[in-house]
Amino acid sequence: MAKTAISIDHIARVEGHGNVHVVINDGVVENVEMNIVEPARLFESMVKGRSFKDCSYISSRICGICSPSHCLTDIKAVEAAFGVEVSERTKKLRELLVYGSYLQNHASHLFVFVVPDFVGYPSVFPLAESNPELFAQALELKRLGNDLCTKVGGRSIHPITAVVGGFTHEIKREEYLELAERMEAMIPFACETVDLFSSFRITEFQSANDMLAMVEENYYPVQSSPTLRLIEEDATFDTADYLNYLEEYEVAHSGALFTRSVKTKKPVFTSALSRINASWGNLSRQAKVMSAKAGLRPTEKNPMKNNLAQAIELVDALIRCSAICRDLAYMEGDSKPVDFEVKAGRGVGMTEAPRGVVFHDLEFDDAGRVVHASIITPTAQNLGALEADMRQLAGILAEENLDEEYIRMEIAKLVRAYDPCISCSVH
Repeated sequence: MAKTAISIDHIARVEGHGNVHVVINDGVVENVEMNIVEPARLFESMVKGRSFKDCSYISSRICGICSPSHCLTDIKAVEAAFGVEVSERTKKLRELLVYGSYLQNHASHLFVFVVPDFVGYPSVFPLAESNPELFAQALELKRLGNDLCTKVGGRSIHPITAVVGGFTHEIKREEYLELAERMEAMIPFACETVDLFSSFRITEFQSANDMLAMVEENYYPVQSSPTLRLIEEDATFDTADYLNYLEEYEVAHSGALFTRSVKTKKPVFTSALSRINASWGNLSRQAKVMSAKAGLRPTEKNPMKNNLAQAIELVDALIRCSAICRDLAYMEGDSKPVDFEVKAGRGVGMTEAPRGVVFHDLEFDDAGRVVHASIITPTAQNLGALEADMRQLAGILAEENLDEEYIRMEIAKLVRAYDPCISCSVH
């Protein structure tokens, strides 16, 4: 292979706009760049000077799919600053809201963006014609996620009922039970989705990056824990201490910051695959069986299997959300906002968005106005890891003397395996 320059401008079937440039010379990868070409959107500046009451509504606009996670992460940062403790019912509702975005994101990403890579179609539209039943079920799963977010958050995107200390509104018992039945009815399709994605051929390689995920003893957490783990570094730490373990840094070819471990300087990958690696033993029984059947067990280091991990999370989310809905239908207590005192202080919030860990770091004056804000999204954390994995993948394919078009397609598959939200990365 002579010198080859592979350029993928405006990568298809991802959210936002990014370019990939790879240079291979006689089978040796000379350069790899993940170019984020979108301009800064300045959400951190938008909230400065605003009341704590406004923050979550502004920050949730960072993303249309991950908006529940941004909303709740912001609220949790406020609560950390003011010392607010919420009810058990509120915690369950927050879990449902986060999982609603998982159902939305995973269903649309897997079937609209990823499946065409493996069935030889340029987009999802031929799939809708060749397998209308599969397409209809995928849309129904996405619709269920939309409805869950609407029932709990008041809207399918940009929630309005979740506030500091609780919720302003709750649905009726019958609506919880109806949601539970719909979720249980979708579990067989979610299991079929795991089987489908485990059947796809992927390039086998092992990433050298570290993985980051929320962890909690005897639970598969998405918003309930303040604890994080860097798996390879074997470092477990509190959300409030994240700056001692993770650092953002600039690269000339990107409009977004990259992230790495403070100690090892390794890029960090946060994702469904990271969560399953960190908490595989805490998956629901059926999800764990499907994961084992699909051959995904800790520690799985092939980032191409992130889509399979997302499919496994669909099974787990449906089972968990059904149980939570049935609990909420009959449990005592309420989710009304608790009383609290506004005061000066700093708080860090963290949740597991569909694509991985998101941080909101907020500082307030004694009137509850934002003095400083820092937001680190999953995609901004993952860009360094994605670039490193692209370099490794390109090297493997170049050594096998595969043609330029095949390498181009495999790199694009890797990008979609990461499920980037590029617009979020330039928040």
